[in-house]
Amino acid sequence: VYKRQLPNLVATVAGNLFELKQFSGLRINDIRMPKGFADAYPGPRFGVEGTRKLADVWDRPLIGTIIKPSIGLDASATAELTRTLVEAGIDFIKDDELQSDGPNCPFEDRARAVMAVINNHADKTGKKSMFAFNITGDLDQMRRRHDLVLELGGTCVMASLNSVGLVGMIELGRFSQLPIHAHRNGWGYLSRHRALGWSYVAWQKIWRLTGADHMHVNGLQNKFCEADDSVIASASACLTPMFDDKPCIAMPVFSSGQSAQQAASTYQALGSVDLIYAAGGGIMAHPDGIAAGLESLRQAWQAAMSGVPLPDYAKTRPALARALEAYGS
Repeated sequence: VYKRQLPNLVATVAGNLFELKQFSGLRINDIRMPKGFADAYPGPRFGVEGTRKLADVWDRPLIGTIIKPSIGLDASATAELTRTLVEAGIDFIKDDELQSDGPNCPFEDRARAVMAVINNHADKTGKKSMFAFNITGDLDQMRRRHDLVLELGGTCVMASLNSVGLVGMIELGRFSQLPIHAHRNGWGYLSRHRALGWSYVAWQKIWRLTGADHMHVNGLQNKFCEADDSVIASASACLTPMFDDKPCIAMPVFSSGQSAQQAASTYQALGSVDLIYAAGGGIMAHPDGIAAGLESLRQAWQAAMSGVPLPDYAKTRPALARALEAYGS
């Protein structure tokens, strides 16, 4: 009955079972779905390969950041910050999840202002930074916002999974012609108690199947409550095929308190560079400015991939040295 219906599957495995008085706790650790689901749902249309192609970044992580403050900038100020970031050579930028279509920064104004900056830089240099515009909203709003980003030459849209819901993501996955950056804000209420809710290993499979191309997985030594081994397990799960003939691979997104400090441990633990490494303060708060902050992340990942300890690599690289000094050990 349910072999092609994700909403009914979720109602079955994560529905009233959680309310039975016989259980003091119940947690879904993993889930396996038959091939009928792979036939019925699109899965990631871009994933790792498509994202790399659009960003023109190969053989290393995409280095990214988040527009901050979350809701304090208007469209013009957002575009000016974007200008600074793209001129510094950033690969990826995303809206904060709190910023979608606020009165001080309407979506259309922001999209037009930001894409004017990105397109102008791309015309001059050939590098087009990927910007994940937060299109979270009602279905009609998400479609209109997606279409505007596509019309303006944008290369990514973002949606908050717990806000738009399963049906919202299914529909977005069906009509989107751009990579979908899936934000997991609210994940804590589904997972924080070890005896209740979901493991991310199980939960992320549902969203990958709907079409999520990028999945947030937190970060090492993060500001939240999640342990490092859980973060790595989540990222590894996103890169693990779901079906033999339809891998449904999504690109894990590391964020939350990330800086040059965690690059080596992230690479060593994950064993892959197929990820987006997003740092807020790790770029914006660098003592020598945004460009130096971005350079310090690139250098940290170069060191990690070369197997050279960060302090040694930093001896001839001032941006990295200052980052290590600023963010501590």
